[in-house]
Amino acid sequence: MTLLEVKGLKKYFPIRKGLLRKVVGQVKAVDDVSFSVKRGETLALVGESGCGKTTVSRCIMRALDPSAGEINFSLDGQTTDLATLDGKGLKPFRRHLQMVFQDPFSSLNPRMMVGDLIGEPLLINGMSDPAERRKRVRELLDVVQLPVEYMNRFPHAFSGGQRQRIGIARALSTNPRLVVADEPVSALDVSVQAQVLNLLLELQKRLGLTFLFVAHDLSVVRHISDRVAVMYVGQLVELAPTKTLFSRPRHPYTSALMRAVPVPDPRIPVGEVTLKGEVPSPANPPSGCYFHPRCRFATERCKVEAPALREPSPGHFVRCHFADQLDLTTAF
Repeated sequence: MTLLEVKGLKKYFPIRKGLLRKVVGQVKAVDDVSFSVKRGETLALVGESGCGKTTVSRCIMRALDPSAGEINFSLDGQTTDLATLDGKGLKPFRRHLQMVFQDPFSSLNPRMMVGDLIGEPLLINGMSDPAERRKRVRELLDVVQLPVEYMNRFPHAFSGGQRQRIGIARALSTNPRLVVADEPVSALDVSVQAQVLNLLLELQKRLGLTFLFVAHDLSVVRHISDRVAVMYVGQLVELAPTKTLFSRPRHPYTSALMRAVPVPDPRIPVGEVTLKGEVPSPANPPSGCYFHPRCRFATERCKVEAPALREPSPGHFVRCHFADQLDLTTAF
């Protein structure tokens, strides 16, 4: 069953210049993105820095107002377009949509003790009894494998991994249907990353969680996700089940990303990453296919005709004119 369906999502930021701050252009941070998230699965949203993946997640959370598109969220058999709701209309849905932030050091209020940090969402959502809140906080600390006595400590007393566990406990406090994890392990040491990822997988099985996992590390994505959506300059360029994407990428950009990941095996030859040039500005994207200035397979058609996101095989979506013709397993 589909929990979240995003259709034609756009988020443009105006470019203003001059004394009168006249709008002279638009930064197309998210440009016509569509995907769905099934109940109980983990969909990973990946791409280079600045591709728009975090903007997508914040539009879904309605921390940002989308410029266009639909954000259809299914709750108790009814589907609601969150993009059409104002602050008051969103309030009943807030508890079902929670976020784990990238930086565990800045996402926790340093003036609040852990018990208050985790209990605040409960208080906002109507749990006014302090004893009941403390009981729930103890349960959540146990769920994320932290000692109960940490309730009365401040965030500065903890390591990055412990702070992220506190952030996860806070996100789980209201029993959300969807958890958006915005690069939750990128600021952590590698050994701690593995612990947090394994915790998220365990919690998903135990609590039946649904994750939208935003990341740029493909090795992390391969470990935790069921499906992967690849973004480039605000657009979705490929979407497929994880095993399918890693065994047979169909977009040249996806192939280049995979070739850039170092493999810790001296027996495997290191291939040259042939992806040249810089990522174009979302304020002035290229004509046709946004990737064509950096693609070794680009033709005149790619320069003038924008490819549509199509489905060359069941469940595998690609934004490329030649997805059926290219063998990208060794191309980059």
